[in-house]
Order: sequence, then C-alpha cells, then structure tokens
Amino acid sequence: MGNLKDKFTFLQGGVFLGSTDNYVDSWICILGLPLDVTSTFRPGSRFAPQSIRSVSEVLEEFSPFLKRDLKEVAFCDLGDLELVPGRIRENLTRIEEVASEVWKDGKLLLSLGGEHLVSYPLIRAARSHYPELAVLHFDAHADLREEYQGEKYSHATVMRLVAEEIGPSHLYQLGIRSCTWEEWVYGSENTNLFLDHIELPLSRLLPELKGRPLYLTLDIDVVDPAYAPGTGTPEPGGCRPQDIFSALYLLKDAHIIGLDIVEVSPAYDMGNITSILAAKLVREAILAFGPSYQNKMHPY
Repeated sequence: MGNLKDKFTFLQGGVFLGSTDNYVDSWICILGLPLDVTSTFRPGSRFAPQSIRSVSEVLEEFSPFLKRDLKEVAFCDLGDLELVPGRIRENLTRIEEVASEVWKDGKLLLSLGGEHLVSYPLIRAARSHYPELAVLHFDAHADLREEYQGEKYSHATVMRLVAEEIGPSHLYQLGIRSCTWEEWVYGSENTNLFLDHIELPLSRLLPELKGRPLYLTLDIDVVDPAYAPGTGTPEPGGCRPQDIFSALYLLKDAHIIGLDIVEVSPAYDMGNITSILAAKLVREAILAFGPSYQNKMHPY
C-alpha cells in the first residue's frame, strides 16, 4: 500500500473535524470532489467540500446517538482532488482512478461533491472491486434521464448511468418526489423506486440487502429545503434531517463500502445550515460505519 498523494494531486484548504493526514493507517478516507460542470439551475457545488470542512468545527466529536467519538476511528482527509475546469470526461476518469486506488487498499471512501455526476465514476470504481454491489440512492430527483440538454453525462442522468453500470435491479431509490413521465416509467419498471419516504422502505429492504456490499449516494436535496436551502435544485416536500440520520443508524450494521454527499451549494445557504447538516452527516457516517480502535471504546 503506497501513499495516494504520491499518485494524485490534492488541493488543501482545511480539514474535517478530527481527521488526520495519515492515509496508510486510516480505515476511512474523506475525498473532496469539486466538480460543478453540468449544474443547470444554481451552480456552486464546487465550493461545498471546503464549506463542509470549515463548519465541521462547530460540531462535537462525540455522537450521543451512536455513543462513539471520532477519536475512536482512524480516518483521514485527503483534500480536494485536482480537477480540470470544463472537461467532464477527463474529470470522470480522474475520479474513477483515485477511487479505485482507495478501494484497492481496502478502505471506505467518503466523498464530498460537487454535483451528483461525481457518483457515477465513484460507483464504477466501486463495482470493479465489489461485483455484487448494490446502490442506495437518497434524492429528491430520480436522475434517470437518458440525456439532458443533449448531454449524456449530467447531474440529471447520473442514476441512469449507474443503473446501466450495475444493472437497474441493484439500484434502490428512496425519497424521490420529482421526475419526468419517462423517468417514472423506467424507474417503476426497472429500478427499485420508492416515492417520498426513506426510513420505512429502507427498514423493509435490510433483510434483502444483508451482507451485500452497499454504496450510499445522498443528494442533500432529499431533505426539505426548509432545512437544507443551500442546494442547486431545491424541491419542496422533502424529509426532515432526523429521517436521514435514522436511515444512517439503520445501516450501521450493513456492509457499507462507500458513500457520497453531493449537491450542497454554499452560495444559496442561509447561515451555513446546509453545510452544517452535511458535516453532521459525515460525522455520523464515520461513526456508524468505521471500525474502532480496540483500546478506545466507550464503556456503553
């Protein structure tokens, strides 16, 4: 196992609460992916990774719900992967290459977008290491278009690309409340599409998903914009933050091999509440999915 930073260029500018720069000894790696090329309504998600890191300092390292502390988990913050402005396919290749290296080293990858398109190369890389991969998709939008504004690679087509990559029956879409008629037909007939709700369908799916390697992709707009206004395509009628946290807790014993949090757009945030929500989701995910140091467990 080599040092990933010898192979790729990462941009620094703040680190996540409690993280280190020790890649070799880490179980979980945070990776910023400031891709923001195909956003169509409100761009700006390229600034999300740094915003999420900067506000993470407002949080405690201890989670009273999981009764664990970040000091118990070996995790590093790699920084933001250097991307080339405007070059979609080149950037997708770079993301896939770095993600593949992380999984080759047996680590869990936690990525911060950027627009939702980053999930496609991440999931391609994950599937090359975990052929039986299933994907859990939390989002307001189905993202199942074949193309959008003449572009195959888009934040609006990302889950169609994922479905074609892993097989649509291995894609589980929860919280969806916005789609075209064509997306609804495709999703209803091919993927596992659940409208609006997250916690109840997820609890029913857990026996089916038990033991399978799972990748979780979380578009922050799955949360109602009353709680998460800082996003590129807000969609009224979403869930509460508590519902997303409950979903993470339901998955704490699942075989999560990677996850991403995407579509935070700090320029449209109010008081950084969306970035803080994303930062807390990162903390809870690290504590829910990360193995502990043997000598630092809380006596609960």
